[in-house]
Formats: sequence, structure tokens, C-alpha cells
Amino acid sequence: MNQNEQAGRWDGPWYRVRTRHFEASFLPSADEDPEAVDNVDVFVDLPDGTRWSATVITLAQVATLMERWATTGEALGGSYFWCSDGLIVRDAGISNMTRVLVGLAEAGDLTHILQRVDE
Repeated sequence: MNQNEQAGRWDGPWYRVRTRHFEASFLPSADEDPEAVDNVDVFVDLPDGTRWSATVITLAQVATLMERWATTGEALGGSYFWCSDGLIVRDAGISNMTRVLVGLAEAGDLTHILQRVDE
């Protein structure tokens, strides 16, 4: 954990992480280990009061879904993956996902990539 992050904490169904850039509220499954999460919705609250969202999913989980859909016939037999507010990351775990979000915030890209939900 670096100076931009603090340890996450459970708050009901939410797993919240506060950084110097934002507070992120992840919604993993109740029995899911936060460091094994590979597909999760997140809401990001910025200091200016705006709220942003994304579905953060690992590349490996996208591949798993596409392979499953190849047999079920969904998404044209697994030939594509799409979600409206998707952010694909390499590594699983809320701490890894938070690092990506911090990097996006520091680069000024967070509000270009995530979807604004408070308008």
C-alpha cells in the first residue's frame, strides 16, 4: 500500500477504500475475498462532489465469460464482450483495482473513463 491508499473496510455490502483522490465503494459478493475480486461494480466519489461508476473486470474474467458464452450461445457465441461502463484491468483484487483508479485520477483520466452518475 502506498501513500495514496488506505486499507479498505466493509460497510454493510460495500467495501470502501479512501485515497487522497477519492472514496471508492466496491460492491463485491458477500462471501468474496476482496483480494480475489475479478468482476465488481464501483462508485467513485470525488472531492468536488461528483460521483462516477464503472464495472471493473479483469482480462482473465472477460476470457472466462467469453469461453462460457461460446457454449451457451450468448454474445454471438462468445465472439464479443461488451458492457457500457466497463474498465478492464490486468490483475484481480480491490487493492489492484484501486491502484488503477488512483493512476487514472493522477493522470487526469478518471473522469474520461468512468461514467458520471450524479447528473
